[in-house]
Amino acid sequence: MTIDAGLSTLNAKGLQQFKALQGDAVSAVTERFYATHGSAYAEFGERGREACREDLAFHLEFLRPVLEFGLLQPMVDYLCWLNGVLVARSIPSAHLGLSLDWLAEFFEGHMDAPDGAVVAAALHAARDQFLATGHAPVKPLVAPSAWSEATIFETALLAGSQREALAVVNRCIDGGHSLVEVEMHVIQPALYQIGEKWQANQVTVAQEHMATAIVQSVMTVGLLRSPPPALLNKRALLACVEGNNHAIGLRMVADAFQLGGWDVQYLGANVPTPALVAQAAQWKPDLVGLSVSFPQQLRVVRIIVGQLIERLGSTRPAVIIGGLAINRFNQLAGVVGADACMADAQAAVASASNMVKH
Repeated sequence: MTIDAGLSTLNAKGLQQFKALQGDAVSAVTERFYATHGSAYAEFGERGREACREDLAFHLEFLRPVLEFGLLQPMVDYLCWLNGVLVARSIPSAHLGLSLDWLAEFFEGHMDAPDGAVVAAALHAARDQFLATGHAPVKPLVAPSAWSEATIFETALLAGSQREALAVVNRCIDGGHSLVEVEMHVIQPALYQIGEKWQANQVTVAQEHMATAIVQSVMTVGLLRSPPPALLNKRALLACVEGNNHAIGLRMVADAFQLGGWDVQYLGANVPTPALVAQAAQWKPDLVGLSVSFPQQLRVVRIIVGQLIERLGSTRPAVIIGGLAINRFNQLAGVVGADACMADAQAAVASASNMVKH
């Protein structure tokens, strides 16, 4: 299979060997960095060494979709994003390209010749494209148009004021707007802004977590205030795939389905694949919606679709996917066997309604 820049993907045996060598590659390149450039990282102490290992491990996690699905751009975006995070925190980022070269040398020297060359070529292609961007920041996610209340809501979240955040949502609902509209035009844009500020080191991890917790509470109140819809006799099972702990977006999708008249089972974050498939087989939904944060989680989607086909055959539910990994690359649905992608909550309901007709 040919991918970006004329590169090739690995077969199952090659992917297995790549996965088995990831830990050794991270250790070897970390030690090489400290042997060669240790003085540049001395001020960060042992935590610096651990951070180096973590970054290298993430390099390889983002490399996996390149080798398996032929998706180079998500890895380039990740490198640009990481560069911005490091620069904002005054951490040296000049060695990002070098880290890719050294990983390429490791895999070329430790894998079977053809497969090692494939891995090295993918790493070099990612390096070249990353450097060609001039370290430009990743284009922000395109959120639905923000209402003026989004700025007030963001301020309340960062201040930790659940009362003011709820007051903003209540005013919007009292003004005749639906919860789905408020989530799309107030809550979602505010969260995107907070995410960008965290990347720029203007928001702490504690503030980001606090904002998420407040949003979950506010959305619950908003759902309880919403008028009950006419029921459609359609079922939707929604879950974040195994490894995805970012559930706010999927919760918005769940609200949109529920307020659209669907019977919804929302399983939340990081759902183990066997449990998800078993629930689908037992409950027999018309639709399964899966949220994916990072490209490396796409293989989990492919496994889920395969297991649904194996257990349910032609009666398996329609599968739509969405999340951070899907927003820029809507061609990914076909790669993993899903039936459609969802760009946002309203689009998900509209797409599902077209696919599922009783």
